[in-house]
Amino acid sequence: MTGAHPDKVLYAESRVLPELAAVEHYAGNEKTMRKALGLQAERGALFDVTLDCEDGAAAGAERDHAELIGALIMSADNRFDRVGARIHDLTHPHWRTDLEQIIGLAGSRLAYVVLPKARGAADVSRALACMRELESRRDLPQIPLHVILETHGALHEAWDIANLPGVESLDFGLMDFVSAHHGALPAACMHSPLQFEHPLLVAAKTRTVSAALAHGIVPTHNVCTELTDSVQVEKDARRAREEFGFLRMWSIHPQQIDPILHGMQPAPTEVETAGEIVLAAQAADWAPIRHHDRLHDRASFRYYWDLLRRAHATGVPLPEDIQQRFFV
Repeated sequence: MTGAHPDKVLYAESRVLPELAAVEHYAGNEKTMRKALGLQAERGALFDVTLDCEDGAAAGAERDHAELIGALIMSADNRFDRVGARIHDLTHPHWRTDLEQIIGLAGSRLAYVVLPKARGAADVSRALACMRELESRRDLPQIPLHVILETHGALHEAWDIANLPGVESLDFGLMDFVSAHHGALPAACMHSPLQFEHPLLVAAKTRTVSAALAHGIVPTHNVCTELTDSVQVEKDARRAREEFGFLRMWSIHPQQIDPILHGMQPAPTEVETAGEIVLAAQAADWAPIRHHDRLHDRASFRYYWDLLRRAHATGVPLPEDIQQRFFV
């Protein structure tokens, strides 16, 4: 087994998490959508771009907006095929039209679909069925679905939603979730520090992450409302990652992208240690090893391999031997 890739050995009987960027940048109008694609082209695929029908389309112009999104996804500005689309929720009359237009125009290059305001697993199943129908008509591969948990029903059925084939991410939607409490939660819950400390929000975020990771999909954290305070944005990203286990976070302003990346990155010393342990484990055919007088086996090998994958996804420079062996 010497030389075997960690994914093949360490996850032979379990699901490897999807390789998603740690930042998901939202853009809704034509100007910000084009700017987002330009930034992604300059920076590389360190962040995904989500083009937004729900908050981006003017009333009465939903079809035109979906067509624009499809055209942008198919354009040369989409350099890495890491552009998704958020559709309207299933109570909106245009949700299916969004899918028909975007998948019809750009299904071959659409990275994922985001479903907002699902009321429970039944809504998610309905959206998935529509996607499968549209894909089969065009002989397209299955497009992943990301589900925003922002209603009481969706949070209650988080584990059922995470278990549905085709779901790739569970996203926590803070603003709508707080407003769904009819004033029982103070407005301060929509930002830090209370968004990380109020017992109801701690429970909701913990449930989101637990359901996602138990089913081998990615938990994604909500927005930071501080648009240009880079210190606060990074603090929020780090708390989301270290205290709750979120692996991805929304950005709603270009100046948030780098702080979120930094907040999601492992420390350089952790990356160095992880590289040493994974290389030693591979050299030992993945049998237990001793590193700095501590025992490591496949459980810790998985931990450190996941850390290296996260470092790579967030743009942390990797040791040359790690980069060449596992990420070329």
